[in-house]
Amino acid sequence: MKTEKTEEEWKSELSPEEYYVLREKGTEAPYSGKFYMHFDKGIYTCKACGAVLFDSNSKFDSHCGWPSFDREIEKGRIIEKIDRSHNMTRMEILCANCGSHLGHVFNDGPTQTGLRYCVNSVSLDFEKTN
Repeated sequence: MKTEKTEEEWKSELSPEEYYVLREKGTEAPYSGKFYMHFDKGIYTCKACGAVLFDSNSKFDSHCGWPSFDREIEKGRIIEKIDRSHNMTRMEILCANCGSHLGHVFNDGPTQTGLRYCVNSVSLDFEKTN
């Protein structure tokens, strides 16, 4: 089920920082996010719409300053889109459910997948499991 909202609805539901990152494709400062060094067991969801995105088993410390994962929880949860902003070419990652900006994915991950989903903490929420 896709989430369809106007930008005015998003502005009224998200904090200014959340709106900046999720809807305006901003970035939080490195090493500042609440999930950067967070290693509890559970599920990471989209802060905007609640869609399930990552499992804590795929999270690792990449020393990049943002939470990093080596895979999405299930294929199709994340959309990839070429991002040519800031005089760079990167692969942006978006929530497939609501289209909100999560961060970027890189092909330099240290695990079997070779991927590093570098995600803004402000783009995420967390549901702890036992």
